[in-house]
Amino acid sequence: MSKRPRRNHGPAFKARVALEAIKGEKTLAELAQQFDVHANQISTWRTQLLEGAAGVFGADGGGGDEPPVDIKRLHAKIGELTLENDFLAGALGKAGLLPSAKR
Repeated sequence: MSKRPRRNHGPAFKARVALEAIKGEKTLAELAQQFDVHANQISTWRTQLLEGAAGVFGADGGGGDEPPVDIKRLHAKIGELTLENDFLAGALGKAGLLPSAKR
């Protein structure tokens, strides 16, 4: 009997299998046969889903793990882009390629 090569399942597959296990409509043995995964692995994924479910909503009820916004950096980028636009508009105007409505 040869060993089966190691498989790596994606997060979406794991979530689908774990949700099916939580529903309880089928036994672990039936799910294991349906998804071709060992029943112990399904139990592990179900436990991980139940333990991590509270983290989805967050303790503070906020919107999640959004990085803080650096306002100074954003203003600097706006200034840089405005300078580029003005320069390019001037160059197009001198070359006669700027539409008359923009002049």
